[in-house]
Amino acid sequence: MGLKIDRKQDKRVVHACTHMLADIPNGVTVCSSELVAGGILQEGTALGGKDAAGLYHVVKTARLTEDATATTKAYKVAKGHHFKVGDFIMLKVGAKAYKITSINTSETLYDTINVDTTLGEAATAGAALVLAAAESADTTSAFKYVPKAMTGDSYDVEALNNHFVTAVTIGQFKESVIPAVSDDIKAALPGISLI
Repeated sequence: MGLKIDRKQDKRVVHACTHMLADIPNGVTVCSSELVAGGILQEGTALGGKDAAGLYHVVKTARLTEDATATTKAYKVAKGHHFKVGDFIMLKVGAKAYKITSINTSETLYDTINVDTTLGEAATAGAALVLAAAESADTTSAFKYVPKAMTGDSYDVEALNNHFVTAVTIGQFKESVIPAVSDDIKAALPGISLI
């Protein structure tokens, strides 16, 4: 076996978790195949969906950078999300959900997530697009993975490498420095206090 050396530069990190009162013992393993390799699994990311292999899955979200109308088909979102073409998105549980047809990453300040059919909801800048289970043209959209915990630290996402993370079930986080969180995610995580 050869020696592997990774060259990395430390960066100043503003921690989101101010108090961790309870977590899932010994941490959890997060499936990385659904994430964008080279990105960051941010502290305060919602986790859910433990599967038969024991892997947890990220409840993907993206923060809108500008208001969206009920007829919008191109959503401008902050960089750093983990959405991929083919994922289904919704603005809230019980609303419409449609497949992402393309993601334009050419702008420096935001990405544009495109869908063929509008989500039918108006939303203000700062609201969250959330990963949905399947396409829904009516009021049947649901979480693909129901939130159970939040990551207690940030992790670099490496391809073909599942990630062992701290999963906080009761704690306090600074909402301004975590990924976008919808009201539905907040309701699913009653032990998490956002300040």
